[in-house]
Amino acid sequence: MSSPVRRPLIGVTTYRQDTRWWSWDRDAAVVPGGYLDMVVAAGGWPVLIPPVGAAAGEPSDAAGVVASAVDPLMDALDGLLVIGGGDLSAGRYGQEPDPRNGGESDRRDDLELQVLDAALDRDLPVLAVCRGHQVLNVLFGGTLVQQLPDVLGSARHQPQAGAFGEVTVHTEPATHVRRLLGEQVDVLCSHHQAVDVLGESLLVSARSDDGVIEAVEVLGRTFAVGVQWHPEENGDVRLFAGLVDAARDVAGRRAQA
Repeated sequence: MSSPVRRPLIGVTTYRQDTRWWSWDRDAAVVPGGYLDMVVAAGGWPVLIPPVGAAAGEPSDAAGVVASAVDPLMDALDGLLVIGGGDLSAGRYGQEPDPRNGGESDRRDDLELQVLDAALDRDLPVLAVCRGHQVLNVLFGGTLVQQLPDVLGSARHQPQAGAFGEVTVHTEPATHVRRLLGEQVDVLCSHHQAVDVLGESLLVSARSDDGVIEAVEVLGRTFAVGVQWHPEENGDVRLFAGLVDAARDVAGRRAQA
């Protein structure tokens, strides 16, 4: 009997926060199920990567803990998905935080910046969604607009906290986003921040109809895409399929080796 084909293992970053389920109220690693469902639907298998270290406001050696684990972790994975979430700390890109920002987490920043860097160093396939798209830009030295409505004069990219706005996105030729989604796509956005100064080695691969950078790709990598919108919210599996297809090639090469 032939062995079943192994699904590529996709690392998925998570929130870390107080969460309630059934009769329990505990600190927990949390990930919206839509991301997991999309990875499985695309043919992969999700492996959760939780933030570690002290709680918010406490001294933390999260960066050191992650550094000790990141190499064996990346050696075990075939691809990486960096999910959405709270705001990246403004200090990570050299700015003072706007008091309207929220959801910052040093231990999550430490985790995602290090695993992204390690994955890209190995040319592992990467898909970075919303906050992940912003982390990708900051990793390459870029900055963020902290309050996009102040710039646009509109909250259409996030009508209110926890809500999604429908935005039309136009893709750039000769990019993964164009190949997977076509020239134009309507997407669901929920972000009050956005890419400002583009990071080095990044290529803009899509903009919204009001000019906001909505997707980037890392030059010189097989598949490393960041999107500002949430494809998991409307079940659009195409970007996840691009990630898993590229990860399948990685898994195949490792099996041959």
